[in-house]
Amino acid sequence: MLTKEQKGVIIAQNRIHLTDTGSSVVQIEIISARIRDLRAHFDTHKKDKHSRRGMIKMVFKRRKLLAYLKRTDNDAYLNILKMSKAQGT
Repeated sequence: MLTKEQKGVIIAQNRIHLTDTGSSVVQIEIISARIRDLRAHFDTHKKDKHSRRGMIKMVFKRRKLLAYLKRTDNDAYLNILKMSKAQGT
């Protein structure tokens, strides 16, 4: 689970302007962080099927946001791919 502080750091690192909290880039990074946290959760709780379903929904939402970003801002899309490859997501 992301804390307010962690979410604030993600927003600060990826925002486009000062009051940006909901752009595609920010949303993708927040969802990616939540997915990474859930992966760690599944290492210890292998039979947690309800949380796994939620994670799958997040993966599909991230996929849709990435497709939108690829259509609208290809440079930002390529940046996110580089960052996620470095983080292992």
